[in-house]
Amino acid sequence: MVGAVSFAAPGSAAIPAPKGLPGFYSVPSSIPKKPGSVIKYQKIVDTAITGSTYRVMYASLSVLNKPVAVTGLIFVPSTPAPPGGYPVVSWGHGTNGMADICAPSLHPTYALPAVDNVPTVNTMLAHGWVVTASDYQGEGTPGILPYLVGVSAARNTIDIVRAAHNIAALHTSTNYVVWGHSEGGQTAMFSLHIGPTYAPGLHLKGVVAGAPPSQFAVIYQFLTTSPYRFYLFMAGIAWNAAYGSKEAPLSEILTPRAIKLASVVTKGCFNYLEKTIDKYTLKEIVKANPFDEPGWKQIISSNDPENFTTVNSVPLLIAQGGADEQIPVISTQLLATHLCGIGQDLERWIYPGQSHAGVINVYFADMVHWIADRFAGDPNPDPYQPVGLPGVQTTTCPSPT
Repeated sequence: MVGAVSFAAPGSAAIPAPKGLPGFYSVPSSIPKKPGSVIKYQKIVDTAITGSTYRVMYASLSVLNKPVAVTGLIFVPSTPAPPGGYPVVSWGHGTNGMADICAPSLHPTYALPAVDNVPTVNTMLAHGWVVTASDYQGEGTPGILPYLVGVSAARNTIDIVRAAHNIAALHTSTNYVVWGHSEGGQTAMFSLHIGPTYAPGLHLKGVVAGAPPSQFAVIYQFLTTSPYRFYLFMAGIAWNAAYGSKEAPLSEILTPRAIKLASVVTKGCFNYLEKTIDKYTLKEIVKANPFDEPGWKQIISSNDPENFTTVNSVPLLIAQGGADEQIPVISTQLLATHLCGIGQDLERWIYPGQSHAGVINVYFADMVHWIADRFAGDPNPDPYQPVGLPGVQTTTCPSPT
């Protein structure tokens, strides 16, 4: 059930809503230049959610610094806002596809993971936190999702926090935490990287990166022989769309057959892409290793958290399953070692025997405790030890004294 549009910026809809999507997803002719500006929002009813749910369209910036419209969700607790407003947890979703119909804001109940059949958003609402969830640029809005373009997704994830703050009736504070998993784990890493400077008016209190992709050369080799090799196809199409054919020419890395298949990314979500692309052998899709092409190598490097050279005081938590079948566990170990070496405040929790997605079920309660500590201003490193499973492997840097 959908309520009336509560606010809309002036201007006619220059681009109609994608086929099959509600009229809300039409994009006006003029996009505000200021990131976080609210274009329109509407209250919607979802009986599975214990608070109020709003669908929002807001302004963000592409990786090339062009204003773009982005959609997403804002969930608000039913309890009164505390003095100073509700703290915010901004969720970065994982790989779900690249088409407009994949936009999580179409289905609020499922926009965030569930634990024991309970939407995780309800647990966070019960803690008195507003939850924001960006669709990311290109899902539900014009253009192709910039899949694994870290700066783009991070800006989208931060700007929806700005948008929530710009809707005065929602009573949000400037304090926020970013949580993302898988693709969203990379989003979280880049939110850590750019957050304090990109949005100095907000206060990033912590970042949780679940199974974040890094060490892209390692992941590339890993995926070439895995059932998830269609991720490579998705990334190639997305980076070409994000950076342009001059900087990221598809003809250097994809076969003519793969280039002809490019439009499939707009036609279906995760299962569709897996079924459509993985019936081809790697040689039928990939023409050359992108790391052997200088331009592509530079783009890949710019999106790999392994190449961060600066740190900030924002605490970072990395969580992953010890039996992750999509992101090699060694990759987050190498990432943590690198970040510790340059002075990042971080913790890394590895849950034994857990899969890429299944680990959310066992780390979620531990993570909520960690987030609550961040909002409470508790010391770092956090002395809390995860209890979701026996034998969780923990790494902390700097080491507690």
